[in-house]
Amino acid sequence: MSHHYAQELQIALLAVQRATLLTKRVFHEKAKGTASKDDKSPVTIGDFGAQALIISALRHSFPGDEIVAEEEASALRENEGLRSQIWELVKTTKLNDTSAEEQLGGGIKDEAAMLDIIDEGKSKGGAKGRIWAIDPIDGTKGFLRGGQYAVCLGLMVDGDVKVGVLGCPNLPVDDSVSLDTKAGVDQSDEEGKGVLFGAVQGQGATSRPMSTGRLQGSKPIHMKRVEDITQATFCESVEAGHSSQDDAAKIAQKLGIAKPSVRMDSQAKYGSIARGAGDLYLRLPVRKDYQEKIWDHAAGDLIVREAGGVVTDVEGSRLDFSVGRTLAENKGVIAAPKAVHSQVLDAVKSVLAAK
Repeated sequence: MSHHYAQELQIALLAVQRATLLTKRVFHEKAKGTASKDDKSPVTIGDFGAQALIISALRHSFPGDEIVAEEEASALRENEGLRSQIWELVKTTKLNDTSAEEQLGGGIKDEAAMLDIIDEGKSKGGAKGRIWAIDPIDGTKGFLRGGQYAVCLGLMVDGDVKVGVLGCPNLPVDDSVSLDTKAGVDQSDEEGKGVLFGAVQGQGATSRPMSTGRLQGSKPIHMKRVEDITQATFCESVEAGHSSQDDAAKIAQKLGIAKPSVRMDSQAKYGSIARGAGDLYLRLPVRKDYQEKIWDHAAGDLIVREAGGVVTDVEGSRLDFSVGRTLAENKGVIAAPKAVHSQVLDAVKSVLAAK
């Protein structure tokens, strides 16, 4: 009998929804408790707090599963001020629905337990067994500057993504609102904003309004039909260090796309094109040795594919989540509706070959 992953999707949606409540509290603070990691990328109290909440929910329902997560707690063990700020957030962030909170196993008992839970995301990943990939705040720089960010959770079974959930507090609930160039800047989570995307392999993708308690009703989402590639809206990263914007401009030119690209942080790009608010997502290699992290793509990759899209690297290969904590076998990402993916891929190959 096939496994339908109903419980995994339910817990993932609730866990992400609860974690976004914590991130939203931090989003509205002027000081976000920022520290720098070894690779110089920023991390906030929101990242640590959201990771603690998600892992505690997974541990309650799926104690035997492995977890690959972005953050680890060594810096917090040495910084009492930061640690107590995070603990205050974690112990006071709850869904306002008792049955939903019970499904997630309630709270974390104390500060020390919180640190241990954050550190449970150290799995090396791989091709065997059940492994969850967590990015507690994808797009931390967007989060810091008031743009888009996402709370991301994916379940891989034997290296294949089976369940994906994205919480995007600053995207509109309405699936029909098209992206424009302002979508990635000066965002807020006021009324009408906040969407949860979800997908299970073979069962399609959905969106639903984010809430503070039980899950709201969902609607199926689909990639938009692109009748004329020259009219397509394409998304790329805000950070030039994440994706080659010069190459993207040449690819757009080759495809005859005159509209400026929509620059957004995080996997909000995957969610946006999956529901037809945009059409294409390009993430182009900036240097030969760069390896994408699996938590930056697992959930979004599944959601786009279940919405009728194709996601490959710049060579046309599917993203391979079975080789560890990174997409070591892939370079870059091209996500597009099925009907035009090969056309976009040809343009990408042509531009990159000419370098």
